[in-house]
Amino acid sequence: MKYILVICACFMMVLPAIGQNAREIVREAEERRRGIKSSSGELTMKIIRPKWSREMGMKMWTKGEDYSLILVTSPARDEGTANLKRIKEVWSWVPRIERTIKLPPSMMSQSWMGSDFKNEDLVRENSIITEFSHKILGMEELMDRECYKIELIPNEDAAVVWGKIILWIDTQDYIQLKGEYYDEELYLINTMQTTKIAEFDGRLIASEMEMIPADEEGYKTVMVYHDIKFDVDLPVSFFSVQNMKRVR
Repeated sequence: MKYILVICACFMMVLPAIGQNAREIVREAEERRRGIKSSSGELTMKIIRPKWSREMGMKMWTKGEDYSLILVTSPARDEGTANLKRIKEVWSWVPRIERTIKLPPSMMSQSWMGSDFKNEDLVRENSIITEFSHKILGMEELMDRECYKIELIPNEDAAVVWGKIILWIDTQDYIQLKGEYYDEELYLINTMQTTKIAEFDGRLIASEMEMIPADEEGYKTVMVYHDIKFDVDLPVSFFSVQNMKRVR
C-alpha cells in the first residue's frame, strides 16, 4: 500500500511540470521546423481532388516567428504569385492582374491558393504559441516514434480561426507528426499528418505532409519539401510588399 501511495504521489508531482512544459514543446517544434533565426527552401504543393489534381512549385523564406514569404515558381500561369506575412499582416501579390491584396481577418478562414490549407496557416507559427493555452493530454506512438499529444485552446481574446488544435509532437526530434484542427463548435475540419521525414541542413524535419479535410472525401493537399537551409542571412527589409513583387 505504501508503494502505491508513493507512486501516486510522484505521478501527481510530475503532472504540473509536464503542463508547464507544453508551450515550450510546441515552440521547440516550430523553431526546429523553420529555424530559430531564418530559413529558405523549395517545395511542391499538390492539390488532389476526386477528378483532378494540380501541382505548384514554390520557394519560401522565413525569419523568426513574424516574417515569411512564399513565391510560386510554377506552373507558368501562376508564376510570380506571392504571399507575404509581416507579423500579423498577410499580403498577396497577383502579377496576372498586377494587384496587391492585404487579407482582412475575415479571409483568414478561406482557402490558401485553392488548397486545403487556410490563410490562417500562414500566420500559425506565432499564433499557436502566444494565442493558445497548451496542455499535454498524454503520450501516443506514431510512425514508430513516441509523441506528446498536446491540446491547444485559444485564449478568450484570440483572433484565430480554430476552436481547438491537437498536435502530436515526437519526443526525440520535436517533429510534428499529426495535427487535428477543429472549428469554434469543436467539429473536426482538417487533419494534417506527416508521411515522410528527411534530413535537411543537418536537421530532421517533416519532409512530406498531407492536409486532409474531414468532410470532403477524396480531397487532400500534399506538401513536399525538396531543400531547406536554416539560419540564412535575411534582413527584415527582404520581407516587404515591394520585394514581394520582384523576388525570384
